Amino acid sequence: MQSPSLANRFTGLFSRIPLDLVSLIARLSIAGTFWRSGQTKVDGFHVTDTAVYLFENEYKVPLVDPWLAAHLAAIAEHLFPILLVIGLASRLSALALLGMTLVIEIFVYPDAWPTHGTWAACLLIIMAHGPGIFSIDHLLRKRSN
Repeated sequence: MQSPSLANRFTGLFSRIPLDLVSLIARLSIAGTFWRSGQTKVDGFHVTDTAVYLFENEYKVPLVDPWLAAHLAAIAEHLFPILLVIGLASRLSALALLGMTLVIEIFVYPDAWPTHGTWAACLLIIMAHGPGIFSIDHLLRKRSN
């Protein structure tokens, strides 16, 4: 009998990486990214004038008033990361942040696709596979069964 090739051994080793761990790392990583971005838009519980200025003059997101866009972004960049960290409404939170990512990529920084692609990959993992066992979603689903 022939021993498995080195490639097959690596494949076998890598296939043992728990998807729950991958989901946890994806949730924490992307939550940190959006949380830090949200923190740049606020001073205490108030959206800064600088954030509104950026939405007016640099970001120029179409169809949305800059003041409203700054406030919605600040709320989303704080709310959804918290939900991802605790693993509550994880798929919905990931979908919302993927929507933000697409808006940023299409309308604000179209040349930043390598960064936004990485964000999208994390968010798609969460959407496709769920938050994993280290989440409130998992506990709620387990309790309801």
